[in-house]
Amino acid sequence: MEVLVDIFLLTLLVVTAVAAIRLRDLFAVVMLFGIYSLVSASLFVVLDAVDVAFTEASVGAGVATVFMLGTLALTTSREKTPVAHQPLLPLLVVTITGLALVYGTWDIPRYGDPANPIHHHLVQRFIEDSPREIGIPNVVTSVLASYRGYDTLGETTVVFTAAIGVLVLVGGARRRRSRKDEPK
Repeated sequence: MEVLVDIFLLTLLVVTAVAAIRLRDLFAVVMLFGIYSLVSASLFVVLDAVDVAFTEASVGAGVATVFMLGTLALTTSREKTPVAHQPLLPLLVVTITGLALVYGTWDIPRYGDPANPIHHHLVQRFIEDSPREIGIPNVVTSVLASYRGYDTLGETTVVFTAAIGVLVLVGGARRRRSRKDEPK
C-alpha cells in the first residue's frame, strides 16, 4: 500500500511541475509551486523524514509562496511570450546530467538497509548517549539541537539572508515605482 502512495505522490509532483512549466499566468504558477511544496512535504512524511517535511511545508509552501506573491504584486501577472529558440542544447545538457545522476545512484546503498555505513557507529551512539549528554529525551531533537547545531544555525542563516535579500529587492522596486509616479 505504501508503494501506491509513493507512486501517487510522485505522479502528482510530475503533473504539478509540468503544469507550472506550461502555464503563462504567474499567479497560477505561484499557487502550483505552493502545491508542489505541500506534495513534497507529504512525500517526506511517507519516507519518515518528518523534520524535513515540516521544513518543506513551512518554508517551501509558506514563506516562499508569500515572497513570490509579494514579488508578483510588483510585476505583471502574465509571462511574456518567449522568443522562439532551438531547445536542442538545453535538452542535451539536461539529458546528460540526468544520465550522470542515474549512473551515480547505482552505487548508493539500499534505503533502510541496516548494513549501510551510516548505521555502524553514529546511530547507536546517539541512541545510547544523547539523553545523558544532552538531557533531551527525544533523540531527533537532541541530534538537531546539539550535535547538528551548527548545521541548523547555517540553515537558519540562509533563510534569514534570503528574506533580507527579498526585502531589499522589494523595497528597491517600491522606491523606483514611487519615483515614477511623482509629478515633475
